[in-house]
Amino acid sequence: MTSKKIYMPLILNIKWTLVYLLLIPFVNWAFSWTPLYALPDGGMWSPFSLVVGLILVCRDFAQREIGHYIFLPLMIGVAISFAMAPPQIAAASGIAFLVSEAVDWAMYTFTKKPLSTRVMLSSLAGAPVDSIIYLAGANMAIPGLFSWWTLGTMIVSKLVGAYVVYRILRKQETGNRSQI
Repeated sequence: MTSKKIYMPLILNIKWTLVYLLLIPFVNWAFSWTPLYALPDGGMWSPFSLVVGLILVCRDFAQREIGHYIFLPLMIGVAISFAMAPPQIAAASGIAFLVSEAVDWAMYTFTKKPLSTRVMLSSLAGAPVDSIIYLAGANMAIPGLFSWWTLGTMIVSKLVGAYVVYRILRKQETGNRSQI
């Protein structure tokens, strides 16, 4: 048996875990070069906030693949982040991901609802925690980043991504094409 035949099923069984692991350093790197847009109260918004919402959803799919080992790819992704992003951004992101993913994990794990509902509930709980912690830490690297508008737009941006996935999953669960 060739090594290709051995590894391919393994990779297919953890595809969401790999996507989750790679998105963490990617988004941290992207935050360091993406232009920020001014908000009415002087805060700033990054379009990559939308991607963070999708990371929270990818985490839920990864947890379905690897169960409670979900914190291992998180730690690997954060470690890679330190090589790709400014240390303050990587640290702020790492702490935010760790705390928000713990909240997200608990919501996803202990809520015995359909997948679509668990994805949305875990994002509703994790997105505000992630945003608050990240902005507090990243504000040290980019003074003036934290503002109430920045916080609000980050949370809403993250939830938009989660809501799109929720609707797609809900449609699949109900089999009703008019759900989207």
